[in-house]
Amino acid sequence: MTLFISYLILINLIGFVQMGIDKRKAMKDQWRLPEKQLWLTAILFGSPGTYFGMQLFRHKTKHRLFKFGLPILSMIELLIIVFIFAYFDWTF
Repeated sequence: MTLFISYLILINLIGFVQMGIDKRKAMKDQWRLPEKQLWLTAILFGSPGTYFGMQLFRHKTKHRLFKFGLPILSMIELLIIVFIFAYFDWTF
């Protein structure tokens, strides 16, 4: 359980930081992170961190796929996490 929670914290931190890095690169007109990379992080249970980074850095907020997709993906991932905790009878 500890490893799983550590993974969730790490992948969400990565998603958050990626949004900040991509925003900074966009402002400096530099090479950017591919959207596929941002989505891969989100799909690997990093969507809440990625979404929080999107909101805090005001980055990709006008992209419909990010604006609506990340919250929906976050809800789906939350349900999966609840199922995993229930299946393995893990508690805090």
